[in-house]
Amino acid sequence: MDAKVVFETERLVVRDWADADGDRVFDIYRRWEVSRWLGATPRAMPDRDAATRVIERWNARNADPVHGVWAVEEKATGVVAGTVLLVPLPAGPEPGRGEVEVGWHFHPDAWGRGLATEAASGAIGHGFKAGLPEIYAVVRPDNQASLAVCRRLGMRRLGLTKRWYDAELESFVI
Repeated sequence: MDAKVVFETERLVVRDWADADGDRVFDIYRRWEVSRWLGATPRAMPDRDAATRVIERWNARNADPVHGVWAVEEKATGVVAGTVLLVPLPAGPEPGRGEVEVGWHFHPDAWGRGLATEAASGAIGHGFKAGLPEIYAVVRPDNQASLAVCRRLGMRRLGLTKRWYDAELESFVI
C-alpha cells in the first residue's frame, strides 16, 4: 500500500508513514540530539520495535483530514528527512479551545538546509486551508534551531508557558 500524500512543497513530499520507514524512524528518534527536545521527559527511542509501534500510532492519528504526524520525504532522494506534525494541543486550563500545534523533528543529516521551515510552512498552509484560524508552536527555550524556524515562519512569540505540557516552553502563534 502506498502512503497517502498529504501535501507537497518545492523539495518535499509530506505523507503518511510506510512500514518501510521504520529503520529511518528508529535512526532519527534513537539519537539524543533529536530526542532531547521532545516530550516532558525526553528519552531516546529504545529499539527498532518501538519505531514500528510509533508508525502505527501516527498513521492512526493521520486518519483525521486536518491533523497528523507525517513523514517528510525529500523529492530528490526519496529519503525521509524527518517528521512534521499538526496536532491538537492538550486542553490545558480552558478545555475545548481547539488549539493546534505545528512541530518538526529532523534527522541531523537534514539539518541546516531549511527543510524544517519548508515542511512546517507547508503544514501551516495545510491547516489554514482546512479552516484553522491560528496555529501554535512550542519549543524548549534552549533549542536555538527550532526558535529560528519559528522566526523564519513569521510566528509571533508569546513567551514562556507551562500551559500545554508539563515543561516550560517558548510559545509562538501564527
